[in-house]
Amino acid sequence: MGLIIAKIELSNPREKNIKPISTNSLVDTGSLHLCIPEHIAIQLQLEELYKREVTTADGKRHLVPYMGPITIKFENRGCFTGALVFGDEVLLGAVPMEDMDVLISPAKQALIVNPDSPNIAMSVAK
Repeated sequence: MGLIIAKIELSNPREKNIKPISTNSLVDTGSLHLCIPEHIAIQLQLEELYKREVTTADGKRHLVPYMGPITIKFENRGCFTGALVFGDEVLLGAVPMEDMDVLISPAKQALIVNPDSPNIAMSVAK
């Protein structure tokens, strides 16, 4: 399977006067979090909440800002989360994907809304 790219919208739920940013994101189930470049964090005026130590695919450890809250929207889905700020592209990880109830379709090579719950995101809470 090749790289999966999805069009998402990012916004700051605390600052309604700041316009959302539509962007392409690399979909990566091997990553847990939303990762955004610094220029997006600046444009959305996100607040640094913590520092997080992250290990990247090359095995290196980095101390990076964890900012938020941030809203992610994809098609008819959305969620609130925090974002690790590093890198030069948006990376959509498994936690926000699970929260929005979206899946990767290998046949379509695309991020899709869960076909078992097309109208409302479904979650298990038990």
